[in-house]
Amino acid sequence: MSDGRKTILFIAGEASGDTLGAELIRAILQQPEGQDINFIGAGGPKMEEAGLRAEFDLSEHAVVGIWEVLKNYTKFRRLFQQLVDLATKHEPDAIVLIDYPGFNLRFARAIRKYQTQGGGAFKEWQPKIIAYVSPQLWAWKAGRVTQIAADFDLMLSIFPFEKKWYAERVPEFAVEFVGHPLVDRFPQTRPEDRPPSNNPDLFTEHPEVLLLPGSRSREVEKHLPAMIEATDIIATKQKIRLRMVLPSEEMLALAKRHIPTGTQIDLQIGDLAKALGQAALAIASSGTVTMECAWFRVPTVVLYKTSPPTYAIGKLAIKVPHLAMPNLLAGEELFPEFIQSQASPENLAEASLRLLQDKNERNRILDGLDQIAIQLGEPGAATRAAQAVLGTLN
Repeated sequence: MSDGRKTILFIAGEASGDTLGAELIRAILQQPEGQDINFIGAGGPKMEEAGLRAEFDLSEHAVVGIWEVLKNYTKFRRLFQQLVDLATKHEPDAIVLIDYPGFNLRFARAIRKYQTQGGGAFKEWQPKIIAYVSPQLWAWKAGRVTQIAADFDLMLSIFPFEKKWYAERVPEFAVEFVGHPLVDRFPQTRPEDRPPSNNPDLFTEHPEVLLLPGSRSREVEKHLPAMIEATDIIATKQKIRLRMVLPSEEMLALAKRHIPTGTQIDLQIGDLAKALGQAALAIASSGTVTMECAWFRVPTVVLYKTSPPTYAIGKLAIKVPHLAMPNLLAGEELFPEFIQSQASPENLAEASLRLLQDKNERNRILDGLDQIAIQLGEPGAATRAAQAVLGTLN
């Protein structure tokens, strides 16, 4: 950059990454050495508000699944090259790649390849490449760990077991457990502030069931019909109130097209924390949101449906016994999981009724969620991440 300030390039490709990136940018700016830094790259509206000069909003193009990525290959190739060109033009001092592994791991490899081929002014450009949130190699592709260690200078982990996992395979690779951002986002729900697991208020006369179909159009289309049919079955056996949280106006409009006339659902955009605070049960798409359900101690039925090709490939690749992260952290199935054809309205309804009506099962889950919360570290995750990023610039 011509003004003599250091530059960090960010890439975040999803709404959850946009939130994480915005928190990190703000934390960097709060550090004394973070005042003279330019932030460029691709992120969403939260990162722009925090100070990112965005090339475009990559989160607008988010898709899930191998088949869906292939169908959008030309578009993603264009966006990818646009960001490579941005990096090679500005030669940032550091590159922070937030989650979004399908895109970001390839981006890191492209930058390293550019360097080894002698790219950069005077062949001296040596950016520090940092991953914020480890790709789930332990779940699907442990063989890539050596390449990742070669492409990245630092891995910032939000789950405690990951540092040991990397140390056992690539001990020379720098991995820092900075803690989970949920601890700072919702401090009022820390374990010591929570009611005991046998709190009778959990069982109201008309418990609220929270529907969380996902943040992408494909997820809403795949998940919402099964969710609504499941709540119809539940309602024949227990009176409930329904609420649904969507991430945007676009997803809200899409959801409305799948809600039958006469179905009573309170719809809202954002403010998930408030909705979780009122919910007795959630039915949720597998993903980041399941950790938020766990943090707020909401027993949750998890589902995931994708295209047949993506499911077939995923079934061969995934090496862990559970899909939902709370279950992986607990080492057991706290949240019932239903994947693909198993995610039927009947199965979802049966599991939901058990969690609404069986106090012993609820208490077992709530006790397990308390143990998960303890694993997520102390407050200050974004600050520790910011200090680690800035430390690579020295």
